Amino acid sequence: MTGTDRKLVVCGAGGFIGGHLVKYLKDRGFAAIRAVDIKPVQDWYQTTPGVENLVLDLSEKEACYQALDGMDVVYQLAADMGGMGFIENNKALCMLSVLVNTHLLVAARDKGVKRFFYASSACVYNGEKQKDPNVTALKEEDAYPALPEDGYGWEKLFSERMCRHFEEDFGITTRVARFHNVYGPLGTFDGGREKAPAAICRKVIEAKLSGKHEIEIWGTGNQTRSFMYIDDCTVGIQSILDSDIQEPINLGSSELVTINQLVDIAEEIAGIKLQRRYNLNAPKGVNGRNSDNTKIRQYLDWEPSIRLKDGLRRTYEWIESQMLLR
Repeated sequence: MTGTDRKLVVCGAGGFIGGHLVKYLKDRGFAAIRAVDIKPVQDWYQTTPGVENLVLDLSEKEACYQALDGMDVVYQLAADMGGMGFIENNKALCMLSVLVNTHLLVAARDKGVKRFFYASSACVYNGEKQKDPNVTALKEEDAYPALPEDGYGWEKLFSERMCRHFEEDFGITTRVARFHNVYGPLGTFDGGREKAPAAICRKVIEAKLSGKHEIEIWGTGNQTRSFMYIDDCTVGIQSILDSDIQEPINLGSSELVTINQLVDIAEEIAGIKLQRRYNLNAPKGVNGRNSDNTKIRQYLDWEPSIRLKDGLRRTYEWIESQMLLR
């Protein structure tokens, strides 16, 4: 079963990526979509007309059985997570997401689900390979020997293995993508869970609106990252789900930039220059991380390609519109 007649459930649909994914699937012609999240529907980042919305706590086993009842395909994006500030300060909460993944996989087995997509993270990669800002792009095999991000990364790596063994032992077709820094409109941009692109946009807009032309940057600003725009992410998710890729695969942009360069782009969009203050005591994550896209190009003849300056402009404009409403 590969057509639009499949019955789909998106777990974590009230989140940033989940909300965009539901809309993408609906726009592609899928009629039977169930969206599930723990938050009240009015607190979801976005909702899509014609979709069944359920509020369930997927850390509870019975809720997972309810969510997956009658479904053919599961997109598992539900997790307690955020940007580096949240991940470094909430390791136990991040690891508790293992309850969601465990119960969903058990429910998928018992409910006869055909395909199970799991959203993993580049945080699974060995930290020893990410100490230099001039990082060599991370290949899929660089997850082992295991030394992932403490808390969040360990949970993601464990859940990847669980997907693998549920496929081997119970015949569920599982697909795993390792997300690299997804950003875009309709996401979190303040409150502590926001990621770097949204945080930088917010700070630049705040400086512009206040007339106080300075910005705080976490770390030295020389840390390097790649950032994937949400439209590339949703295309990649569906392409990987429908593929024959049986191993965890990178899903991220290979356009490497420093955090200082990210600020440069946001300043250019805003039309201002800011005095930079560097907070060396703030969470900053690894020194360098980039996605090696060799395998996804080989498998799919495709990779994320939306340029950072284009995606960040759309993100900046949306965040600015929201801040001006306050």
